[in-house]
Amino acid sequence: MTNSFLVFAAGLALALAEPGPAQDRPAPAKTARAVFAGGCFWCMEAPFDKLPGVSSSTSGYAGGQVRNPTYEQVSSGSTGHAEAVQVLYDPKRITYARLLDVFWHNIDPLDKNGQFCDKGSQYRSAIFYGNDEERAQAEQSKQVVEQRLGRPVATEIVPAGAFYPAEEYHQDFYRKNPGRYQSYRQGCGRDRRLKELWGDEASGHGGSR
Repeated sequence: MTNSFLVFAAGLALALAEPGPAQDRPAPAKTARAVFAGGCFWCMEAPFDKLPGVSSSTSGYAGGQVRNPTYEQVSSGSTGHAEAVQVLYDPKRITYARLLDVFWHNIDPLDKNGQFCDKGSQYRSAIFYGNDEERAQAEQSKQVVEQRLGRPVATEIVPAGAFYPAEEYHQDFYRKNPGRYQSYRQGCGRDRRLKELWGDEASGHGGSR
């Protein structure tokens, strides 16, 4: 077998192994990010995890001034952070408007001092927008909620800054510790208040997948 044939065969194999031109390959799915604060982040993961088009939700801290805060620091109310959830999603499968709708129906937007039984700025409700389009949609949805409830909404709409994932034991808590999660959720009166606010529209996601 000649050297020229070996070179030719190696080149052919390499060409077959390499992916084709970009236009011949499927475009990778685009992932967008949304960040919401709705009180205890344990209770905010489950509603988003259920949605087709959402790839993940992560409990964490947003809206504060301290870098890499711990749960103990945030829960003391000294860092300016709120317990929040970061939602990664495919905008071709689910819209930001749909995420906003799920957010509103899982919080008490009238509470200025926290959420349900958890009080303090670290439990405030907030929408952390990433761009002008998200800000416009958030403000429009807030107006709709105010019209629906007939009262001013306390939920903040603020620019998204750094998001710090919470400690691992907080992630997917509703699945890892379903008994403790349900006990906390019921004891905090979350679903009862959501029902009062939203009636049959209340999400009331207790955590089952």
